[in-house]
Parts: sequence; structure tokens; C-alpha cells
Amino acid sequence: MGVTAGAAGTIAGRMLRRLDLRGVPGDHHDLVRVLPRPPAGGDEAAVVEAVRTIIADVRQRGDEALRDLTERFDRVRIDDVRVPPEDVKGAPERVAPALRAALEAAHDAIAAYHRAQVHDPATHERAGVTVRELRRPVDRAGLYVPGGRARYPSTVLMTAVPARVAGVREVALCVPPGPDGGVPAEVLAAAAVAGVDEVYRVGGAQAVAAMAFGTASVRPVDVIVGPGNVYVAVAKREVAGVVGVPSSFAGPSEVVVVADDSVPVDWAAIDVVVQAEHGPDGLAWLVTWDESVADAVTDRVAALVAASPRRTDIEATLGQGGYAVLCDGPDQAIAVANAIAPEHLELLVADPEALLAGVRHAGAVFCGPWAPASVGDYIAGPNHVLPTHGTARFAEALRVDDFVKHIHVVGLGAEALAGLGEHVEALADAEGLPAHAESIRLRRQGGHG
Repeated sequence: MGVTAGAAGTIAGRMLRRLDLRGVPGDHHDLVRVLPRPPAGGDEAAVVEAVRTIIADVRQRGDEALRDLTERFDRVRIDDVRVPPEDVKGAPERVAPALRAALEAAHDAIAAYHRAQVHDPATHERAGVTVRELRRPVDRAGLYVPGGRARYPSTVLMTAVPARVAGVREVALCVPPGPDGGVPAEVLAAAAVAGVDEVYRVGGAQAVAAMAFGTASVRPVDVIVGPGNVYVAVAKREVAGVVGVPSSFAGPSEVVVVADDSVPVDWAAIDVVVQAEHGPDGLAWLVTWDESVADAVTDRVAALVAASPRRTDIEATLGQGGYAVLCDGPDQAIAVANAIAPEHLELLVADPEALLAGVRHAGAVFCGPWAPASVGDYIAGPNHVLPTHGTARFAEALRVDDFVKHIHVVGLGAEALAGLGEHVEALADAEGLPAHAESIRLRRQGGHG
């Protein structure tokens, strides 16, 4: 299977490289194999080695390692790892009223949606056996919120609110410090609105290690959630098993925009650019079956990037992961989207519902021209912590259940055991586990010790 790739000699061509799939046969697996995808942060082996070194350092030296690593990576020396609680409590009064109102509105929308994910415990009965399901939240959740390139109060809400809805008793937040060694007031305000208990000014893989294994300042948690760069995502993968970590790879941001000529060019172009603002190692794709749309959107993307105050971050994303893809039609466009399994999928077409039926792999789908991904990032209600780097094939958005354990409780009486016991004995004998079988025989024979 061949794929034609090219770039025009203009700035526009360099912003979004052209992939022409028209006339190219191939099923889903062919597309997965040949479509380009930026590496998850470059040399994965080198990233894993660096992360393991950081984790080992934090385990050995605790807070001292956190201070040294913060100075090394964030270029600031911190004394106390924890942000004083009074600074968090008073933060809502230190931000603009409009932002405070927006945080509260977003909090309410996120809480309402995630409360809908809570359901009553299930009870199942069959052959005299009753199985109940207990839902028990973890005791302590660790949240990771990125910093450095931007401030993400919205991510504080997206991680803390589901934890609170789940009933988690203690919620701890790690966020990289700014140049002054502090945490931005906007982030602290969100923490206060969401009811975060503890905020720590530490980021990167070292924050994940601190939450997983604990230090003198940071008590270990039971689950770690939240997006981050490749080092953070790999660090979460490395500590999985010590703590709970959702199965998705919540790394650099991604978007695939499927567009036809029914949508204004400016709208499609800005939506390609939006997720690229987050910086390198993500992807931003335009997918269309109309060559004039590909040309117009590519030109407009170049103009938007040139005028953006975040030009460096956008160019870093588009330089590796920016493409304009030409397809035979809507079916192939959705096949491309499924092969990429993007974090965000926008259907900017005249009939988005017709395409939605074919979507199989995406973190979140935004239907129609009036539903840009930005709405999902902030206020729609569903979580914006989404699977990236193809993990939408098997993973999903952060949910209340990521903070909850399901414990089953089995109960049955003598009559039920009499009816089922012979099957247990047969299976236990077949597996060579005589004590298992004997535990049933004793009861069936009416023995009481």
C-alpha cells in the first residue's frame, strides 16, 4: 500500500503536510500501519530510562530530590513543597470575578455530568447464590495538572470533581511551579472551588513518583490521574501496580478535524490550530475529500500560526504532527480517523450524524460546526482528560469509576451449596486443589468441626 505525501513550497505547505490517499486501497490495519504518527516524545527508550532514574532518585532522597529536580527542570528553587493551605483557600478572591464565575459554572457542569455516572450497586441472584456489588472509593487520589507552557485551571476541575463525586476522602494536587516558585492564582482558585485538600508545587515525573511512593511532605496516594507530557505519561505507566493508573496514555494533545465545504474555512482552520497550542509531540490533522477545502484550510492555518502569540508551540506540533489528508470520500475519512484513534475528533460536515455511525476509536467526538472541541475542554461536562497516542482504541475519558473499586459480596445458604457443591468439587479436583474440594465436602456432609 502506498501513500503519497508532499508539501507545497509555501509557508502554508510547511504548516500542514499533504497526504493524498485518494485511490489508495486498504483496510483499517493497513491504515494503522502506514499513516504517520509522531513518536511519543522522541526516543522512547531514552525517555523510559530518564523516567526510571527520576523515580529511583525520588524514592531514595524524597523531598531533597524533588527540590533538586525542580531546580533542574523548572529552573526554580523551592523550599516548602506544599503550597500553604491559606494560599489555596484565598485564591478565588485573587482572580478576576469573570474567571471565578467561569470556574464555578464549569465546576457545576462537570459535577452534574459525572454524577450521572454514579449508579446504585448491582444485585444478581441465580440458583440460590446472591452476589452484591459494593462501590468503594479509594481513600486518597493524586491529581497531576501540567504547567510551564500554560496554566490549566480547567484540568484541576476535570480531575478533582470526579474524585469528589466518587466520594474520595483526600485529594492531592501536583502542579509545576512558575518562575517565581509559586503556583498560579488561577490554578489555586480552581483547586479551592473543586475542594482539593493539598496542593504541591512539583511537576514532571518526579511528581508522579512522589505521589506513588511518598516523601516526607507528600503522602502516597491510591490512584494518579491527569494529563502531562511524555515524561509524565511514562512515569504513570512505570508506577502502575503500585498505584492505580487509568489505562489511557494521557499525553500530548491531538485533534482530527473532518471537514467538508459546508463549514467556514476559518472555523476548520482554528480548530486544527487549537489543540496544537499545547505544544510538541501531539498531532493536528485536517481530513477532507475536497481538495479546495484542503488548500483553503491549509493556507488559513499558516496565517493563524504566523499571528499567534503561541506560534512556537503550534509550530512544534505541526512540524511533526500536522497533516492535511485528502480522501476519496466520507467513508475513507472516518477510516483514517479510526486508524489514528485521536484524542479529539471533530465532524465539521453537513451531516455529522451520518459519519458518527462509523466512528469506532476516539477519545471524544464533537458533532457539527457549533460544537468545537474547546467547549469540551471547558464547560460541556464530560472529562477533557482523554486517551492519546492511539490508546482510544481501548481506553476512554477519565470517569468516576477511575476513583472507585467494585467489590463483590457473595452469599448463599445450605440448599444452594448442596446444589452447586458437586461442581465446585469436580473443578477443584481437576485442578489438583484438594483443600478447595474439602471445604465444600465438609459443609455438604453437615460437619461443624
